[in-house]
Amino acid sequence: MATINIDANDFESTITDNEIVLVDFWADWCGPCKRFAPVYEKASEENSDIVFAKLDTDANQGLSQSLQIEGIPTLMAFREGVLVFNQAGALPPAALKQVVQAVKDLDMEEVHAQVAKLNEEHGH
Repeated sequence: MATINIDANDFESTITDNEIVLVDFWADWCGPCKRFAPVYEKASEENSDIVFAKLDTDANQGLSQSLQIEGIPTLMAFREGVLVFNQAGALPPAALKQVVQAVKDLDMEEVHAQVAKLNEEHGH
């Protein structure tokens, strides 16, 4: 599966409707984003079980601010609706592969337990 373009309107539903979602935050004027794009595209073709989404930060400034995107490209990975990876900077192919594998290998019971614990501590 190739990459898909998402925006503020379908960001939430994309994350909640799919088990694993990677989001590449990019902008047209960003050189490193342009260099990362083919790497990301290739990874999307190698991992058809994962949604590889791209979000234009210029067109979605409100969402980018609420997610505290400071540098682009930024890559976020969500699994079962939980943010499990968040890093700015263009990743080389080998590093992107490692991130994808790490997200696939996560023990989600453990992750959900940690999230529940954090929510309790913060009184949510």
